[in-house]
Amino acid sequence: MAELRVWAPNAKTVEAEIDSVRMAFKQLDGGWWCLDSDALQHGVDYTMWLDGDGPLPDPRSRWQPHGIDAPSRWVDHAHFAWNDVEWRAPPLRDGVIYELHVGTFSESGDFDGAIERLDALVDLGITHVELMPVVEFAGTRGWGYDGVFPFAPHHAYGGPDGLKRLVEACHRRGLAVILDVVYNHLGPVGNCLERYGPYFTDAYKTPWGKAVNLDGAWSHEVRHYFIDNALMWLRDYHIDGLRLDAVHALIDRSAVHFLEQLAGDVKSLGLFMHTQPFVIAESDLNDPRVVRSVTQGGMGLDAQWNEDFHHALHALVTAEDFGYYADYGKIGDLARVLVAGFCYDGRYSKYRNRHHGRSAAGVDGQHFVACLQNHDQVGNRGAGERLCHLVDADRAKLGAAVVLLGPFVPLLFQGEEWSASAPFQYFTDFMDETLQHNVRKGRRDEFAAFGWSEDRVPDPQDEATFRRSKLDWRERNEPANADMLQWYRELIALRREERDFAAGPLDPQGVTCNATAGWLRLRRGRFEVVCNFAGEQQRLPAQQQMLRLASHADARLSNSMLTLPPWSVAVLEPDETGVLP
Repeated sequence: MAELRVWAPNAKTVEAEIDSVRMAFKQLDGGWWCLDSDALQHGVDYTMWLDGDGPLPDPRSRWQPHGIDAPSRWVDHAHFAWNDVEWRAPPLRDGVIYELHVGTFSESGDFDGAIERLDALVDLGITHVELMPVVEFAGTRGWGYDGVFPFAPHHAYGGPDGLKRLVEACHRRGLAVILDVVYNHLGPVGNCLERYGPYFTDAYKTPWGKAVNLDGAWSHEVRHYFIDNALMWLRDYHIDGLRLDAVHALIDRSAVHFLEQLAGDVKSLGLFMHTQPFVIAESDLNDPRVVRSVTQGGMGLDAQWNEDFHHALHALVTAEDFGYYADYGKIGDLARVLVAGFCYDGRYSKYRNRHHGRSAAGVDGQHFVACLQNHDQVGNRGAGERLCHLVDADRAKLGAAVVLLGPFVPLLFQGEEWSASAPFQYFTDFMDETLQHNVRKGRRDEFAAFGWSEDRVPDPQDEATFRRSKLDWRERNEPANADMLQWYRELIALRREERDFAAGPLDPQGVTCNATAGWLRLRRGRFEVVCNFAGEQQRLPAQQQMLRLASHADARLSNSMLTLPPWSVAVLEPDETGVLP
């Protein structure tokens, strides 16, 4: 006999319908209702009825095999036979993360298709695979950030068993799995939570509408809804870590912040399971309290995406200065991030017209995830342009070296490693015509401010926009793509072979730069990463050092001087032979 529980504090009656038979729930304390029934067998479809109103999906549905408006399907997680009992994830501090979108990562666009490409990630040197959100959303294609059933893996990707197969396949190859989850809002269609209880509040607003009720009446149950979701991924799907989307939109004035509660419960589950699950936050607040320990007055998360790092590096290699890039573009901005964690740590931001951020003094590099590209920074551009669409290979190689040899945990975005030609554009699959119109108009209006005509902005609803964003794995064998892929392999191999390149304490004296000449030198233990961000050749001292790796064939070391071509990078190590080149 299985137990189905639902929280519906305002309901007078709750029923479940299975095979055209309705069964009444028993009312419990605290707004909870419970049904014990032999009819709840693995694979059985059911719907919910509140006060005679229905049918509705289960707000904690574990599977929506026919989409957001269809019945829920009962899933008994014990039916999947796991074979990864001995698996232990590598520490995040030693990680190289690879972010992928299941729908565009492979031609089939599902969990099984992703499995077929995992060996390429192992060959590259990846340690952690980060999945963009995979929960049930409207239609069959989308980024996943408009999910409406947080407990149900998307039906078009392969459902619960498909995700479990992917996780187990990753573990079999030594790859840990990070899942991107969204707790700050739900999608615009298919969201049935308000039918059940006060999951949202009018007290605050987010860019996506009503805020989640984290500190009002009944908020303790709302908080547990999302925390239970986080624990489910770790327990029932063997996910190794979570990435929380836009935590700055989680508005909570409680004495114990939702993030602190979630992080504590995740760590408690890890102790029970003898694992070490971790939580990474996306935050644009530049607030180190997100990752500081609770005893230090922080929230206790393990890491956060470092927006300053991306913006500073991107602005340097592209010279773009629109939007938030207006705050960056100088070598000193990148140097500041590398030695202090943040560039804006209380400094005045021209883009925001206010002071922004807080000092991250004492926070190790292992608590920051750094990238040159990710789904946001590519996909939120007008045409979804990758870095390789904006700059030449020399600049792309230089940027990759700073990411992969820097002091933070590096993250790559799918296809970056071979300069994939496919853009990553914004795509949706809404059936509602009004919503379709609003999505198209919103996208066009957003980029009209940058002078884009309507015909230049891809239509999110057009399936061609989605198809255009799929990776073409065949092009990895083309000469230019293969050359970039080899560069990424060499960088990752160096990082993993030499402990000096591991994420760790930041070195306040470890960076020197010359803004006028355009060079930057980054010390990593006994190594030095020397970068030329200028369009002219540089000659720099390199006493008692030898060349370990360089992005350009014309880089050379002679007479204790390093010659670096424009937009190139070299890695130097001590010359232990005592013979100068």
